Amino acid sequence: MILEICSYDCYGRGVARFENKVYFVKNAQVGEVVEARVVEENKKYNVAEVLKYLKKSDNRIISPCPYYEKCGGCHLGEMKYENTLEFKEELIKSEFKRNGIRDFLYLGIISSSPYYYRNKITLHSDGAHLGLYKEGSHDLVPIDKCLLVDERINQIIPTLPKDKKIMIRVSNIDGDMLTGDEKKKIISAIGNRKFRISSKSFFQVNAEITKKLYDYIYETVESLNSKNVLDLYCGIGTIGIYIHDLVEKVLGIEIVKEAVEDANFNKKLNQLNHISFLCGDVSQYIERIKNQYDLIIVDPPRSGLKMAVIKEVKRLNAKTIIYISCNKATLIRDLKLLEEKYRLQSLKLFDMFPNTYHVECVCVLNKR
Repeated sequence: MILEICSYDCYGRGVARFENKVYFVKNAQVGEVVEARVVEENKKYNVAEVLKYLKKSDNRIISPCPYYEKCGGCHLGEMKYENTLEFKEELIKSEFKRNGIRDFLYLGIISSSPYYYRNKITLHSDGAHLGLYKEGSHDLVPIDKCLLVDERINQIIPTLPKDKKIMIRVSNIDGDMLTGDEKKKIISAIGNRKFRISSKSFFQVNAEITKKLYDYIYETVESLNSKNVLDLYCGIGTIGIYIHDLVEKVLGIEIVKEAVEDANFNKKLNQLNHISFLCGDVSQYIERIKNQYDLIIVDPPRSGLKMAVIKEVKRLNAKTIIYISCNKATLIRDLKLLEEKYRLQSLKLFDMFPNTYHVECVCVLNKR
C-alpha cells in the first residue's frame, strides 16, 4: 500500500490514514510518501513498516549508528537534530492542550550534544555477547559501541566479560568508572558541586543538559526568594545541594538507602550543614511533615506522584512547586490532580535524551 505521512505519534513514528484506518509507520517522516506493509493489525489502527521511500523528507539523514535499524536504544536517528527538537516541542504542547492545560508560559526547549552524552549504559547478555535489546523484545543486538554513550565507556565495551548483564557509569571529573554492582564509588560534578555516586544511586545520564537544567532551577529559586525547601525523591541530594546557598533549609526524602548514604556524604563533601536527608517512602514520610516549606521540588520516578503524595502536597500549602518529569503522561495526570490548588505558571523542556522520543519537562506551579 502507498501511505502519505501527515504527523507523528508520541513515539516518533509517522502517522498516515488510509481507507478510514490509522497507520503507525516507524522510520517515516512528515511529508514522506512510502510503500509499506502491515506488520501488526489492530481494531483501531495498524502498524506498518517501510518497504520503499517514494518521496523523502528534506529533514531525513542517514543515521551514523550501524545498529540503528536493529537496536531499540534510539528512535529518531534518521531525523536532523533540530527537527527532533521541534518534534518534542510540538508533542508536549499538543498533549498539554489536548488535556486542557492552557494559559501557561512556554519557555522553549534547551538543546544538547546529540551524541556521546550518556554517562551510563546497561548492557545485556545472551551468554556469549553483550548488547542492547531490539525494541519491544528481549532479542539481543550485540554491539561494540553506542553513539549515545561517553567515548570512555565505548573504549572498554569490547574488553568486558560477555557472560552477564552489566551496568557501566563514568565520572565526568576523572574518568573513573563503576561496573556492575561493585561497592566502589565514583565522584562526578554538576557545575562546581561534587557528588558521590554508587551503583544503585540515581544520577542524570546527561551531564551537559543536567547543568543547564539545574542552572534554570537555581535561577527560578533565586527569583522566588524561597527559604525552606522540601526536596521529594531527592536521590543523592543533587538539586538541594545545587541550590543550597539560596535557601535557609532543605529537607530531602529518598527511598533508596544507598542514595541517602551518598546524599549525606555529598552534604559533607560540599561542606553544608543546613541540608538534611531522610531515608523512606515519600508517601509515608510526607504525612509527618508540618506546614513549614514555601517551596516543594519533586523529581519522581516515571510513575509520577502517588495519590497519597498529591494529597499531602496540597496539605503542605507551599507557595510554589517545581515538578521535574521525563514522562509526559504521568506529569499531565499529576498537574490535573494539583490544579484545584496550583496553577501551572511555566513549562520549559530540556533535551536530556537526544535521538530518542523522551524529553525532560520542568514545570513551575504557583498556589492559587
